[in-house]
Amino acid sequence: SYLTDPDIKAVMPPWGGDLAMELLDLIDFDLLSRSKPKWFVGFSDLSTLHFPLTTISGWATLHGPNLMDLGAQKLDATTQAVWEILESNRGTVIKQYSSTAFQADENQWGTASDGGFNLTQKTQWKRLDGVTSSLTFSGKLIGGCLEIISRLAGTPFGNVPLFKASNSPQGIILYFENVEMAPCELTRALFSLRLQGWFDNLNGVLIGRSAAPDVSDPTKHNYLDALKAAFENIAVPVLYDVDIGHMPPQISLVNGADATVFFAENGSWVTQQL
Repeated sequence: SYLTDPDIKAVMPPWGGDLAMELLDLIDFDLLSRSKPKWFVGFSDLSTLHFPLTTISGWATLHGPNLMDLGAQKLDATTQAVWEILESNRGTVIKQYSSTAFQADENQWGTASDGGFNLTQKTQWKRLDGVTSSLTFSGKLIGGCLEIISRLAGTPFGNVPLFKASNSPQGIILYFENVEMAPCELTRALFSLRLQGWFDNLNGVLIGRSAAPDVSDPTKHNYLDALKAAFENIAVPVLYDVDIGHMPPQISLVNGADATVFFAENGSWVTQQL
């Protein structure tokens, strides 16, 4: 009822929900497609609803900080940008820069203070091909938490090939982040998407910082091996260690928005037209 209540302008859950997938059969996304859109905000398991709200109902949804991320007395500039988007009018162009530093682990909100994130590690977006020269790509944004969207693939609630076709010839930018999957499981998830056509004819890919443990043995399949294997021989620019996901701060990305990504070693940015 919150999604159809005309007096509610945004729905901002405090955090994700591990079993949100149980809700999908209970939501009338066709009805929502005929209802006045409103903001649905957050990340992690909330991707369960972000995806069909955008791909089926045609809503722009905001993948960014959860409500629990916004309780600090003073927010860092990257996190603060979520409010700029929420308060902007349709057609506004928003520009967000890569952060200067990030937090090396996930937040534990049960014991956290209101001091904000512990941003101690230098941020550096990287190209998966190892090249350091700058690049730019544009397209319509779609993405979310990989543990979720990889399980929506092949269902009516995660039909990225259809979303791509409906946004041709403009093209799309796919983004995702890995929370818990070890390298071999990550490889399986990514190859499943590849085999279902998700990586065909993309304009670009943004991959958030992985919160999952990597392997330390150099002889074993690691996180970068998983990414490189999944995108091998696919002609698409791929950036990783982007400010997306469970290792804050994160930029706020609007599913369904027209975006341009600029990468450079000394700083990157994303613009979105709402």
